[in-house]
Amino acid sequence: MIRYQLRVILIVLDGVGSGAMPDAAEYGDEGANTLRNLTRAVPSMQLPHLAQMGFSRIVPTIRPEAPDEPYGAFGRVQSLGKAKDTVSGHWEITGLVQDPPFPTYPHGFPEDLVDSWCKQCGLDGVLGNCVASGTVLIEELGEEHLRTGLPILYTSADSVFQVAAHEEVIPLTRLYEICMIARNLLIPPHLVARVIARSFVGKPGCFRRTGNRRDFPLPPPGITLLDRLYESGLPVSAIGKIEDIFCKRGITCIDHTKNNADGIRSTLAHILNGPEGGLVFTNLGDFDTLYGHRRNPYGFATALEQFDKALPQLLDALRSRDIVIITADHGCDPTLERHTDHTREEVPLLVAGELIHRGCDLGLRTSLSDLSATICEALGQNPVGKGKSFWKEIIQS
Repeated sequence: MIRYQLRVILIVLDGVGSGAMPDAAEYGDEGANTLRNLTRAVPSMQLPHLAQMGFSRIVPTIRPEAPDEPYGAFGRVQSLGKAKDTVSGHWEITGLVQDPPFPTYPHGFPEDLVDSWCKQCGLDGVLGNCVASGTVLIEELGEEHLRTGLPILYTSADSVFQVAAHEEVIPLTRLYEICMIARNLLIPPHLVARVIARSFVGKPGCFRRTGNRRDFPLPPPGITLLDRLYESGLPVSAIGKIEDIFCKRGITCIDHTKNNADGIRSTLAHILNGPEGGLVFTNLGDFDTLYGHRRNPYGFATALEQFDKALPQLLDALRSRDIVIITADHGCDPTLERHTDHTREEVPLLVAGELIHRGCDLGLRTSLSDLSATICEALGQNPVGKGKSFWKEIIQS
């Protein structure tokens, strides 16, 4: 069996932005800066290990201040695609820029589309069909849902078709079934990026979501980094919702974790016990789903501190030819009051490992697809997409 020595651990801190992009005002996101605004809202937040890697060089308000020479490479990355959603961000990280962006529905979904979905599912109708915060809408419509048995349909500023249901009213198997029917129905011109099953439990006034969320995204329309590595026989481990985002394509090992703590544990296990070479690709989604969308800066800060506390163990577990890349897919500024959606932001970029040149300032990269180009070069593969590799800038001679 061939053993590949160089391995990349790619960790996406979902929703952790580092400053508004030049076109942020077009998305209603002027002034967004997830990390900077967090430090102002929660001045007690301390991220010592991320700061040592260069986080406080990216966002100067991060505490404590960075050392004179951070022990990794650091920079910021913009999104080339004209979107700010999870699917587009992860696809671009793997070399595939979605153009044009997926359609969104600021006034809810067209009546004929909803009627067609209900007919195919055998539903008498839906509740909601509006742009809303899911947690708020569940409280508003949960009691009527219990009484009527109708699913709750909603969307957001992103291209999502979200279906919420109480697990005792619409069992999970049935919820997933009607979401899959929606996925198959949503074809051009309604090429929605993700259908999301949102289950909840509890009673009126005390509803809560469960960990049984399931995403039904579009398959990537072209070759991604994962496909390239898989076709070359390299191992690709997907942790968190990576399998959903890529429809299980280009993946050799799946661990669909349910929260950040579980994702960190799984990433550490893969670093310690996984095969040599290839890619370990992790999404840590609590920043976005639990705290960003719910505009909870204190929860967001606590989640970042918990990741920071776990970081030394992850770094200490790296093998001599392992490289860890920490980045994000978009912003989700919990201090922004105008809306509760993702924010159009640059994202941080940190790279560390024994092979990486300390204190290397990568500046501002103009596309998330630079990560794919860099990983391909590091692993000896032909590049995917049009990104520009920074591998020669960070590798020690």
